[in-house]
Amino acid sequence: MRIGVLTAGGDCPGLNAVIRSVVHRAVVDRGDQVIGFEDGFKGLLEGRYRELDINEVSGILARGGTILGSSRLERHRLREACDNAEAFRRELSLDALIPIGGEGTLTAARMLSDAGIPVVGVPKTIDNDISATDRTFGFDTAVGVATEAIDRLKTTAESHQRVMVVEVMGRHAGWIALEAGMAGGAHGICVPERPFQVDDLCKMIEERFARGKKFAVICVAEGARPAEGSMPYERGEIDPYGHERFIGIGNRLASELERRLGKEARAMVLGHIQRGGTPTAYDRVLATRFGWHAVEAAHRGEFGMMTALRGTEIVMTPLATATMELKRVPQYRMDETEAVF
Repeated sequence: MRIGVLTAGGDCPGLNAVIRSVVHRAVVDRGDQVIGFEDGFKGLLEGRYRELDINEVSGILARGGTILGSSRLERHRLREACDNAEAFRRELSLDALIPIGGEGTLTAARMLSDAGIPVVGVPKTIDNDISATDRTFGFDTAVGVATEAIDRLKTTAESHQRVMVVEVMGRHAGWIALEAGMAGGAHGICVPERPFQVDDLCKMIEERFARGKKFAVICVAEGARPAEGSMPYERGEIDPYGHERFIGIGNRLASELERRLGKEARAMVLGHIQRGGTPTAYDRVLATRFGWHAVEAAHRGEFGMMTALRGTEIVMTPLATATMELKRVPQYRMDETEAVF
């Protein structure tokens, strides 16, 4: 088989582990040819690729980022490719395409699959918001980075009697904020799934100070929003790829808390530091398993499908169902968190 592989959307710890796994299983074990498209779907549409052999993927298991590069693509360009899918496939001589990415990438993969391209998707997102899989690689690494940041900030917050607001990634799902906040012992956690009341945060902080605890740490997802009328807040613009530009809830919340409480409050926006660096052992293993099973699915002709983790097993699930809705933090998980804090 001639198998193409690409990485699209935001970068994520574990991408290189998937690429490496695909090459090992396809080239070494199956005798296939693997080509890697550069810069995501842009490389696919522009015919920019290179052959991937065992030497190309040597030593990349623990590397962050992606050796193939990544980018986002306007939907109208993807629709043009779908309209010419059969000619496109013949030109590239592709027997299978393995796109690795999050919700946007998998939606694009479904479009290409519906147009006749033989696609096997691999889910990737540090937000852990793909509903068809229990876990996505990159999430464990991101939670670890955010947890370490909270651990470190608690000591400096206590030393200076400050309120620290730690903003983590999570546009529409608060999994990183929830788990990093729990693991780091944050005193407040704000997620996109439920608008927060600034008055409640102020009351919690004042009660802590009254008990002699002269600091507090709030973990907030970038997509978290205050309850209507709770504090001034404006929505950001929509970018060319259909994503809302968030306007910095961490800094805005810190300013509001300082104004109301009369106590020093600082914000720390972790941003892309959560995406970079070495993937954890868990993410390396999960990414490797996803790559292996994607190659096997291609050989079985299971196209229009995506690898998914269910319990401890890797299964195949239709791309159509994988992208129907985001996996968001359910109420019972929020209840568990409130019981602890």
